[in-house]
Amino acid sequence: MSTKSPAREQRPRTPPGRTTGPGIAVRAVAFLAGCVATAVGVGLGLPHLAKTGISPTAIAGMVCLTTGLVLVGAGGISLVRAVPGWWRVLAVPVLLSVLLISLTALGQAVAATNVPHTAVGAETPGSRGLAFTEVEFATADGVTLSGWYIPSANRAAVVVLHGAGSTRSDVLDHAVVLARHGYGVLLFDARGHGRSEGRAMDFGWYGDLDVGAAATYLETRPDVDGSRIGVLGLSMGGEEAIGAAAADTRIRAVVAEGATNRTTADRAWMSDEYGWRGTVQEGLEWLTYQTTALLTPANAPIGLRTAVLAAAPRRVLLIAGGAIPDEEHAGRYIRSGSPGTVGLWVVPQAGHTAGLRTDPGEWERRITRFLDEALT
Repeated sequence: MSTKSPAREQRPRTPPGRTTGPGIAVRAVAFLAGCVATAVGVGLGLPHLAKTGISPTAIAGMVCLTTGLVLVGAGGISLVRAVPGWWRVLAVPVLLSVLLISLTALGQAVAATNVPHTAVGAETPGSRGLAFTEVEFATADGVTLSGWYIPSANRAAVVVLHGAGSTRSDVLDHAVVLARHGYGVLLFDARGHGRSEGRAMDFGWYGDLDVGAAATYLETRPDVDGSRIGVLGLSMGGEEAIGAAAADTRIRAVVAEGATNRTTADRAWMSDEYGWRGTVQEGLEWLTYQTTALLTPANAPIGLRTAVLAAAPRRVLLIAGGAIPDEEHAGRYIRSGSPGTVGLWVVPQAGHTAGLRTDPGEWERRITRFLDEALT
């Protein structure tokens, strides 16, 4: 007598090209969370690790970066496997694009609003044989800024502004040139940099407040005529100088080297210059600055092109590095806001803010002639 084997439970088979496991929504959330964590880790961990070494912030950033990469990898692979057939070919570049956008927009915004401390260098104006005074002054919102002041011999004075991630030490060479021609020079650390208080913001959105406080300090100096104050800035400092001149009529002249952008409006020239690639870049810049606005209490400034028009008839001299085509493009766009009051000097073969180093004689001649004429 034969017996029948008990019927086995039939399990549903996984369709070809699909994987079992969490739903696609869960996988997408894991991937997106990984993109965010990776961008935060890149913007926070890498700069702090490079500048300050092992610190709580650097460790937190690197943990965030590591976790993000794991989530991106696991979530991304899982998502690709969940896509049927040839659609996988499209899924890979789409996921990579999302990751790239996150790194570009959020990574830059985090880096600009969570700046590692930068120490003032060992050299002072005294190291160059110049008399100077250690000074402190307060901004309108109560932040104490620290700097050096070299007295004026010609009744005019120039505020000298450093770039992002640096301090007054990095513009000492420029100050020496100005002092040699009799100008009083105020070099100070932007808020959150060097020995200044406050939270740093490397897109220069606090520039109006910081530069305004510097101008107020110079007005109190007995060796300075308050109607003869100029500003010279490099990179972020140049952008701050232009913006501050638009907001403060006490600033009679501006020299801005390496100034390109600190808000979305400053990139409006890119689509005309580079076509669809420029349009994509403009979109990424818009997203970066919108994200930045969420991460800082500072108010977004007006565009540089608008600022030079607001500063007119006061004069602005832009300096661009000839080795960096985008600097010249940006300079021409800024100058178009007020061509009658804005000049542009493109320094052949020069890199970013390297005009003095590349051609010291011509830099000295042009800048001092400009200031002599503008601050008479």
